[in-house]
Amino acid sequence: MALVMGKIIKNSWALFTGFGIIIISHGFQGNLLGIRSVIENFSFIATGTMMSGYFIGFFIGATMVPKLVTKVGHIRVFAAFASMASLSSLIHVVFVDPYVWILARFLTGFSMIGIFIIVESWLNDRANNKTRGKVLSLYMLITYVGMALGNFLLNISDPKFYEPFILISLLFSIALIPILLTKRKPPKFKKTSSIKFKELFKISPFGSFSMICTGFIFAPIFSLLSVYAITMKLSIFETSLLLAGVMLAGAIFQWPIGALSDKCDRRKIIIGSSIVAVVFCALAIFVSGMGNSLPNFFSESAVSFNYFSTVMDKTKLFIFIILLAGVTLPLFSLNLALVNDYIPKEKFVAAGGGLNIIFGLGAMAGPIMCSTLMRLLGPNGFFVHLIIFLLAIILFGFYRLSQRDYEENPESTFTPLPTSITPLGIELDPDTGVDLSNTEEKKNN
Repeated sequence: MALVMGKIIKNSWALFTGFGIIIISHGFQGNLLGIRSVIENFSFIATGTMMSGYFIGFFIGATMVPKLVTKVGHIRVFAAFASMASLSSLIHVVFVDPYVWILARFLTGFSMIGIFIIVESWLNDRANNKTRGKVLSLYMLITYVGMALGNFLLNISDPKFYEPFILISLLFSIALIPILLTKRKPPKFKKTSSIKFKELFKISPFGSFSMICTGFIFAPIFSLLSVYAITMKLSIFETSLLLAGVMLAGAIFQWPIGALSDKCDRRKIIIGSSIVAVVFCALAIFVSGMGNSLPNFFSESAVSFNYFSTVMDKTKLFIFIILLAGVTLPLFSLNLALVNDYIPKEKFVAAGGGLNIIFGLGAMAGPIMCSTLMRLLGPNGFFVHLIIFLLAIILFGFYRLSQRDYEENPESTFTPLPTSITPLGIELDPDTGVDLSNTEEKKNN
């Protein structure tokens, strides 16, 4: 195992290094903008619309980038999109305006999907049928750990100044160096197909419905949680700690939840995870207001007691939000595995492409709707938004349980996946049946 992983890292160190730096800066930027929007007194709706700009760019880029890579090549496209992402960061410094930031976030989303497609295509070329599972695991590890580390960069400089944005731009620029200096030839790009929404819904109504709801849930978690935290008067350090915990919980919880879903009806695991998530949302709403509701009698003891209660409430809030992320973030992979339960192996990747589109539709609208509820109901509108779509999953899930018996598919198993993955990345799942054997391996056989 160690020798195999060492060989993978040796052969792809430039790719993993460049991608890791980009992910760190990406995780840093998204939450920095959320915090800065609060500092600049942007409205909740303006902030939500800005955050949706990223997912709109991500969605549109997914349809355009493959054609561009085919014409121009991996390295040039990677360099162009890393430069575009660097530029978009500087735009936020020059023009502190929510409408301009919407455009900048669109450019960032468009750039990031391009980078993800390039990296995953390259990894497919580096992997073979024996190593692709390990490559996927390493890719997922870099994604989640990089996002978590990026959140701690929030503490380097005050978000109200320009230095954090300059740092993001520098990181995107530095990420270019290992890729541009690599001696290895880039792979030939191959396009992936996708299954249309109608066909996916026919294959698995619950999996498809749950995936679009998951988009509505995930996008606010990744884009507006920092806004919620700052609005609730958490410090920058506390916010960065919370966001890092969310990323790591989302990664860690995938394995036990996924293993459980392989042993029983996967629909019940999705429903159960959603029920638990609703409970944590309700608990987060409850404890978020407890400290502020305590009376302050201006005595030393009373003030001390009130402070202690506030600290305890923050601790509970942290725990509930992190656990919420832990049971919620595996939903993307669970939905994908559920749809795969009802189709043959050769359609796994195409189904993943279709589900990515469905997820993207929810993700584009999620921050706007969530921010609207935060405007109407206060910061806890964040959790109300999550509860609405979690309940939708639960109710439709119970309905589908009564309409269809569970069908076991021995070719389908749960695979932990980052939410940013594209169909090219899904091909790294050993269960897809895609032939990733390189030419050299075939000659040896």
